[in-house]
Amino acid sequence: MLALDIGGTKIAGGLVDAAGTLLRHTSRPTGSDPLSSLCEVVAELDVGTVAGVGIGCAGPIDTVAGTVSPINIPAWRDFPLVDHVKELVGAPVALAGDAVCMALGEHWVGAGRGSDAMLGMVVSTGIGGGLVLDGRPFAGRTGNAGHVGHVVVEPDGEPCTCGGRGCAETVASGPNLVRWALARGWVGADARALAESARADDPVAREAFQRCGQAVALAIVATAAVCDLDLAVVGGGVAQTGDLLFEPVRATLATHARLSYLRGLRVEPAELGTAAGLYGAAALAYSLT
Repeated sequence: MLALDIGGTKIAGGLVDAAGTLLRHTSRPTGSDPLSSLCEVVAELDVGTVAGVGIGCAGPIDTVAGTVSPINIPAWRDFPLVDHVKELVGAPVALAGDAVCMALGEHWVGAGRGSDAMLGMVVSTGIGGGLVLDGRPFAGRTGNAGHVGHVVVEPDGEPCTCGGRGCAETVASGPNLVRWALARGWVGADARALAESARADDPVAREAFQRCGQAVALAIVATAAVCDLDLAVVGGGVAQTGDLLFEPVRATLATHARLSYLRGLRVEPAELGTAAGLYGAAALAYSLT
């Protein structure tokens, strides 16, 4: 199957067999002409005849209409992505949010294997999420279910790009981590430098990651309480900081996940890295057959 993973920074593609082996893959910067970048990815993979295509795309998306309007791809607003890919490849196409595909990939061949009800969460430049319930991706009415970055964790918090206030993304995304720390006197360039400062016991950097972990955990608890989850798998650039994120996440869970059916809720780091979206998109494509 052909798998495509489309984000604001890059467009990746790969060929994945039924055993979950990534046979070939490539990527291109998304750039100002994302459709051209997409065509280049497909051409380089030399896909020939495939039985189906799975696409994970940054949102919002509309799986009913087959359109996408990614916040970080201004050139695409209500863009008919499914129709373009069908014409390009000549095969059936399945579309889901990029975080849904991350969750589906981790469920298939990563940290979520064996889970009946899991959340996949990406904590990076933004925060996304996707649900796998009863072993199947749950996309919701329009394909945007599981968008946990916009669970409100601070009702009187900072304005969010979504138009709301106090979303988890305003606290825990990489750029907002850095913004908060800079406003309190920390001097540095990016989230990686902030993590280094936190490991060196800089108090502002430590507090930034404490707030981040708490926000991530509150979003997980809210979602788990509604969906009766047994697992949350967390990936993305901020998750690569390891215990700086996961220690406050687990401490907050211990305080807030108190319902009897949440006491077994686990939070684990993702295993598949940046390839998770491709594996999930491939799993989506296999669901077509």
